[in-house]
Amino acid sequence: MDEPALFDATARRPQPAPSLEELAATAAGCTNCDLYRHATQTVFGKGPQHARLVIVGEQPGDAEDLAGEPFVGPSGRLLDRALVDAGIDRGTVYVTNAVKHFKFTPRGKRRIHQTPKSEEIKACRPWLDGELVAVGPEVVVALGATAAKALLGPSFRVSVQRGEVFDRDGVRYTATLHPSALLRLRDDERDAAVADFTDDLRAVAALLGDA
Repeated sequence: MDEPALFDATARRPQPAPSLEELAATAAGCTNCDLYRHATQTVFGKGPQHARLVIVGEQPGDAEDLAGEPFVGPSGRLLDRALVDAGIDRGTVYVTNAVKHFKFTPRGKRRIHQTPKSEEIKACRPWLDGELVAVGPEVVVALGATAAKALLGPSFRVSVQRGEVFDRDGVRYTATLHPSALLRLRDDERDAAVADFTDDLRAVAALLGDA
């Protein structure tokens, strides 16, 4: 008669996914690319641990770099208003960025935003992946081309595929413009563009209602 197999008490057991707090603490010392050298600090995501909706932007701006929180500057205020108009409570949303350090070029006393390179986005990807695992959202919205390409692939075009919904492992992904793009429009164009942006967020609210 064969001997029964013995339980191997030394075998490695699956480790639980890090919490948002653990991820943020580790990311605070991130040196995966050179952006940390000039930024004030790592700007990690913020919101409920188990939010149903995650919104992902490109990178922190000047105000976010100084405050250490995402979407607190002009783009964040526009996003807040649009969320309210779309019937989404900002306090229930986890907001973050594809890149966690502010990339800029000095111009006098101002710091002018620069678009992150693909290698910088790739260097930050473990933090974004960790956030999505920790939160476990039902819907993820990418704001702008950088976030959309990071989440949906390099061939994704917001101008063409805006509002399309993609299901990946039970999570629904969609993309729209970044609020900063709306702020750069002329006054006579901005109102209509903001209305369209708000309609995109209303569609997101409908996705959450269907879940």
